Amino acid sequence: MPPDRRITLQQRRRLRHMLQAGDARRAGATYREIATSLFGAVRVAAAPWKTSSLRDTVIALVEDARLMVEGDYRKLLYRRRRCTSPR
Repeated sequence: MPPDRRITLQQRRRLRHMLQAGDARRAGATYREIATSLFGAVRVAAAPWKTSSLRDTVIALVEDARLMVEGDYRKLLYRRRRCTSPR
């Protein structure tokens, strides 16, 4: 069976990170701990934490996970259809 192409590899990776970040936050992990877990200690230490793009990424992942758990997961089921015939 061929792999499902409706969700790209990048989207799958983001969804996995989103769920991991949401679970970790609910378990009491800090944003920095989550970033270290997802991206590695070297990348987290490479920039000042307060202005780090990884910090912003982790905050967005946690927020998106929260929204998905609260019911926004339906957006994942919505599939935009491509128009194959000319108008």
